Amino acid sequence: MKIFLAILFLFLNFQTAKGDDTMGKNIHWLGHDTFRIVGEKVIYTDPFKIRKEDTADIILITHSHYDHCSPEDVEKIQGPGTVIVTVADCAGKFSGNVKTVRVGEKINVEGIGIEVVPAYNTNKEFHPKSKGWAGYIFTLKGERIYMAGDTDYIPEMKNFNADIALLPVSGTYVMTADEAVKAALDINPGIAVPMHYGSIVGSADDAKRFAEGLKGRIEVEILEKE
Repeated sequence: MKIFLAILFLFLNFQTAKGDDTMGKNIHWLGHDTFRIVGEKVIYTDPFKIRKEDTADIILITHSHYDHCSPEDVEKIQGPGTVIVTVADCAGKFSGNVKTVRVGEKINVEGIGIEVVPAYNTNKEFHPKSKGWAGYIFTLKGERIYMAGDTDYIPEMKNFNADIALLPVSGTYVMTADEAVKAALDINPGIAVPMHYGSIVGSADDAKRFAEGLKGRIEVEILEKE
């Protein structure tokens, strides 16, 4: 009996340690397309309406719309060593260590591998493909995280390799929840996280519809806004 209890104790502690080490627990949604993701480095995506003091190691900016490229919000989390990764039409809005990237590039920033992938509209004109705006796939703690940016469901997604996918679901400017379901099925991540709702357009109902569409197929985590 003592041997059984000892084995059970070790098993439960292993499972707890393993669970605590997953990236899913280190992804914090701050609203809209803004995430604080903690791994080997602290990464922010599209900082907008930042409410808490912090210092980012890396800031990823997807495109030049005000709710994604916000210099005043970047300043709130920018330290002397912060690296800002962004596309060409945003780069001039920031000072400090700014790396300008193009779709198709792969770079390494502070030991973090980052791939720049396309983000664009297919049935509307808010985010033309010609702009060269971006999404990012980056690796933390051995897991590949896809930050989609403002995009529709696009053919390139079939070739994206990601363990965690952060996907817009609100429609209007980006893909709808139903289209995001198709995107998630193409990408086939272990976890899909809905975003781009509850701020400018979209509501929690969009996130719920997204989760329902993937029920039994892909795990969906609807994060509480922090």
